[in-house]
Amino acid sequence: MEFRQLGKSGLKVPVLCFGTATFGGGDEFFRAWGETDVAEATRLIDLCVEAGVNFFDTADVYSQGLSEEILGQAIKHLPRESLLLSTKATFLFGDGPNSEGSSRVHLTRQIEGSLKRLKTEYIDVYHMHGFDALTPIEETLNTLDQFVREGKVRYIAASNFSGWHMQKSIDISERYGWARYVAHQVYYSLIGRDYEWELMPQAYAEGLGALIWSPLGWGRLTGKIRRGQPLPQVTRLHKAAEGGPVVADEYLYKVVDALEAVASETGKSVPQVALNWLLRKPTVASVIIGARDEKQLRDNLAAASFALTAAQVTKLDEASAPQLAYPYWHQRQFQSLNPLLPSYR
Repeated sequence: MEFRQLGKSGLKVPVLCFGTATFGGGDEFFRAWGETDVAEATRLIDLCVEAGVNFFDTADVYSQGLSEEILGQAIKHLPRESLLLSTKATFLFGDGPNSEGSSRVHLTRQIEGSLKRLKTEYIDVYHMHGFDALTPIEETLNTLDQFVREGKVRYIAASNFSGWHMQKSIDISERYGWARYVAHQVYYSLIGRDYEWELMPQAYAEGLGALIWSPLGWGRLTGKIRRGQPLPQVTRLHKAAEGGPVVADEYLYKVVDALEAVASETGKSVPQVALNWLLRKPTVASVIIGARDEKQLRDNLAAASFALTAAQVTKLDEASAPQLAYPYWHQRQFQSLNPLLPSYR
């Protein structure tokens, strides 16, 4: 398994990370993702470790803490120092006016809860799950810096920030000498390339490692979708409208056609090709994969065992080229002033 530096930090992470949102199935939304129990979770964790993946991602709100609890149980037989744990806070957890956000009071409560549920003394990568526009950024970053100094957190990261959210946060951390975000957990896939417009150049310039969530486009790039065929009966695609990105049918089919062509060339599966395309992109440190069962996990783990050629990546780039929003379409007309990042790594 290849390991990459996580942004400007000294931490090295495997190019694949196992996401545990499927653990627990604590409500209707998460049951659509999966209902993995402790026994199955332990088996999946062991398969990851055997493959060289020691990085595991969760969040306090995944099934309201149940995912963290199951993950904590599933790793208890393994040496803690051999693992990397990532979790998140910010979104609503519990009741009351201080039960969401990135305030000192909420984060202090949530870090203690996550440590208890995960049965660990520290978190390797602690994310702000989303931007809180009501809490002063200084308050959030000072609180996170305190967690680092206390040894409860090794590195801090953000998720789902806009470019100015991230840049202002970095600038404030550097102004006061506080712990700095080293990674940005972002949505990025062959059918969701908005990350490339502003966040990727920022990550490239500022030394942020990208941790990719939903790399298979909210389940649309698993190989189950074909032109003229109905969706499978058991799939979270039926719930895609609940927080998932909207994707035009013809655009999706065009991308899937290109994926199938490259999959045929390489002898790999459609999801393996879709995942490997991400690993060829600049700033990407690790791609978060999920799995309902052992078969799906083994297939996803194999995505790191080969490398698409530059020509194959270009074929997928062209098929999935998005319509740019302003001002990015304007900037692309002046590439002598706004050069593109490398399209292949």
